[in-house]
Amino acid sequence: MKTLVAVASRHGGTMEIGERIGACLRESDLDVDVHPIDRVNSLAAYDAAIIGSAVYMGRWLGQGRDFVEVRATELSRMNVWLFSSGPISGRSDPHDADDGLRLLEAVNGREHKLFAGRLEKDDLGLTERFIVRMVHPVYGDYRPWDDIDQWARAIAYELRAVPA
Repeated sequence: MKTLVAVASRHGGTMEIGERIGACLRESDLDVDVHPIDRVNSLAAYDAAIIGSAVYMGRWLGQGRDFVEVRATELSRMNVWLFSSGPISGRSDPHDADDGLRLLEAVNGREHKLFAGRLEKDDLGLTERFIVRMVHPVYGDYRPWDDIDQWARAIAYELRAVPA
């Protein structure tokens, strides 16, 4: 079963989650490609997809939303999981999952998962620093690696059970 992990990431933290998911799937002997979302030109070679995006101010990155919306019909014929990454320091807003859940429904996907993210001051541009400063952030890496691994292993289990 050929699986795509495609990720929209602004500063690399969400991409690292995608790479970790890909590594877990490979440990289960699955054939996996992990790519930044803007480098995926076709879904023809894939039987399943895991698509993720960073979440900023409650929204998926535009390239992530566009990728799923433009390919919704094609994705709806595959096994699809979505994930979002963004909340930090327990500051999850109930709306952080809204885009992911809406897109999941659009592709008739299996599951959407919201993971905490990473916020490093040195990664931010001037405008981002100004916006972030208004919410009094606690910088750091809040990604729940054990939860990410567990979710990836559950997906691997489901994929191995589906005939190619």
